[in-house]
Amino acid sequence: MGTADLVPGVSGGTIALVLGIYERLVSSIREGSSALGSLLKGNLTLFKDHLRRVEWAFLLPLLAGILTAVVALASLLDQQLEEQPTILAGLFFGLVVGSVIIAWRLLREPMPSHYFVAGAVGLLLFVVLGLGEEAIVQDPNLLAFFGAGALAICAMILPGISGSLILLLIGMYPLVLDAVDERDLLVVGIFASGTIVGLGFFSQVLHWALRRHHDVILAGLVGLMAGSLRVLWPWPEGVASSGLELSGDDWIAVLVAAAIGFAVVFAVSRLAETKDDEISEPQPAG
Repeated sequence: MGTADLVPGVSGGTIALVLGIYERLVSSIREGSSALGSLLKGNLTLFKDHLRRVEWAFLLPLLAGILTAVVALASLLDQQLEEQPTILAGLFFGLVVGSVIIAWRLLREPMPSHYFVAGAVGLLLFVVLGLGEEAIVQDPNLLAFFGAGALAICAMILPGISGSLILLLIGMYPLVLDAVDERDLLVVGIFASGTIVGLGFFSQVLHWALRRHHDVILAGLVGLMAGSLRVLWPWPEGVASSGLELSGDDWIAVLVAAAIGFAVVFAVSRLAETKDDEISEPQPAG
C-alpha cells in the first residue's frame, strides 16, 4: 500500500481492496478517529470504548509496512519515474485494470444501476484529469503542507485515486517527495498532522456510506479506478513529462509490464482468498 501511494494514479486503497482488507481498514480508522474525538471532548469512557474496537493487531503492522515503504522507496521511485516512466506506467496500468475486475466481484448484488454509477464516475474523473496541467507550487508555507496532507489522505484510502495524484494535481507532489527523501522532519510532521485530521473526518463519512449503500459506493470506487487510468498509459503525463512518443520496442515493453501488473493483482487476490479460507476453516477439536 505504501509503494502504491507513492505512485501517481495508483492508490493504496486499491491494494487494500484487492487483498480484501478494505472495509476492515476503514472501520479501524473510523474507530481510532472516534477515540481521538472523544479524548478531545474529555470523555474518557467513550475514548477507551472506541480504542478497544480498533483491530490493533491488524492496523499497526499495516501502518508500519506503509511507512517503511514510503521512507525506503521514495528516492528509488522518484528516480525510476524519471528514467523509466512508460514502463512504470504500463506496469501500474495492468495493476489497476486487474483491480477493477477484482473489485467489481465484491459487489453483493450487482444491478444495471451499478454499471451506470461506475461508468459515470469513471467518465467524470477521466475528463477532470484531462483539464489541468501539472504545476509546482512555489515556496509553499507550512499551512499549505498541512492542507495538502488533509486532502491527499482522503484519496489514499479511496481505491482508484491516489494521494500522490492529488498532490500532483495541486502542484505539491515533488515538494512532499523531496521533504521525505531529505528527511525534513518539520515539513513531514506538518504534512502528517494534516493527514491525521483529514483521515479522521473522511473515515467517518466513508464508513457510514459503506454500511448504508455498500454496492453503490463500491461501484463508484470501481469507476474511480477505471477513470484514473488516464494518468497512467497511454497518457503518461501523470508520471512523466508530456509529449512522450513510444516506438515499436517501447510498446512491447509497456505491454509486457502491463501484463505483469495484471497477473500480479490476480495472484495476490488469489493468495488473499486462500488465507481467508484457512482462517475461516473450523479447527478440529484437540
